[in-house]
Amino acid sequence: MNFSFATASKIIFGNHSVDQVPALIRELGNKVLLVCGRNAQRAEELAGKLDPGIEVTFFQVESEPTTRLVTAGMELAREKECDVVVAIGGGSVIDAAKAIAAMATNKGELMDYLEVIGRGKPLLEKPLSFIAIPTTAGTGAEVTKNSVIKSPDQHVKVSLRSDFMYPDVALVDPVLTYSMSPELTASTGVDTLTHLLETFVSNQANPFIDMLCREGLHRISRSLLKAYKNGEDKVAREDMALASLLGGMALANVKLGAVHGFAGPMGGMYPIPHGTVCASLVSAVIEMNIEVLSESGGDLSKFEELAKILAGSQKAKAEDSIVWVENLVSALNIPPLSVFGLTEHDFPMLVEKAKVSSSMKGNPVMLDDEQLSWILEKSL
Repeated sequence: MNFSFATASKIIFGNHSVDQVPALIRELGNKVLLVCGRNAQRAEELAGKLDPGIEVTFFQVESEPTTRLVTAGMELAREKECDVVVAIGGGSVIDAAKAIAAMATNKGELMDYLEVIGRGKPLLEKPLSFIAIPTTAGTGAEVTKNSVIKSPDQHVKVSLRSDFMYPDVALVDPVLTYSMSPELTASTGVDTLTHLLETFVSNQANPFIDMLCREGLHRISRSLLKAYKNGEDKVAREDMALASLLGGMALANVKLGAVHGFAGPMGGMYPIPHGTVCASLVSAVIEMNIEVLSESGGDLSKFEELAKILAGSQKAKAEDSIVWVENLVSALNIPPLSVFGLTEHDFPMLVEKAKVSSSMKGNPVMLDDEQLSWILEKSL
């Protein structure tokens, strides 16, 4: 029963809550770095509603954040003497902005602070004030303390992480997700499912995290397919936005598992959307975890409860969660890993990289090389 919990300083949730942003910025500063995605329309509309005298500098994130992109954003924020960073976009936009806000106030280079491939130094200075506004329902990045960054040189994704990096304000407006395509709804939705699922069965889980995960899993089990089929389903979009928020709160406080253990190195080596990686791996990871627990006489109660929540039946057994997830991924038409060029030749390197990942430490059981390779083979 010993646990701690941290999240964004302030969370605002609700339809049309984005209208509150000008007042929020007014309280934080007057030189804004506005970080957006490829389509800058929403950012431009938001900038047009800000108070006169607010100086706005735009910075676009057109793909997953890389070490070079974050460095460029950091230098721009310093040059323009920005005091507020606002991100409006998907997980990549928020992750990039979060890292830029952190690096703008801390001396040195990004590599000084990155995990795994960098020097891993702790941030010493509080980041610039930061408002995160997600336009997708998937990553939960608006309430996490890390930024996932791709290194083109090392072909891996790693994190910049600090307790300082929780956003000052996480503003979640489900209406902003209505424009997501069915494909993006599916990919990001399974990312949310995986966050909730892996933290629920994590070896670091606690009653507080369980409470968040149960609520999120209930909502996603009834609404992901509905949101995929009808992007303007108000209730489904609200459910997915809240599930994403809860998943982000959970993963910021306990480690994930083997799915995300593989996702970092796999995303660094191949141009595979993160949600697609999760969708391809998650049922195989569940199956292997259940098998190892069963053979060792371990506790399957969490997987049994997971199955009951997903299947919506008190009669469901642990193994039913595997079938439910497989059926969902099939209904969402998410492609397998083989479509992106992954082959058995890559397994040894992926296994070695996954074993040392931070997320793997949260997996409910220790998996050996053979078991990890089986997961990859099953996911092709």
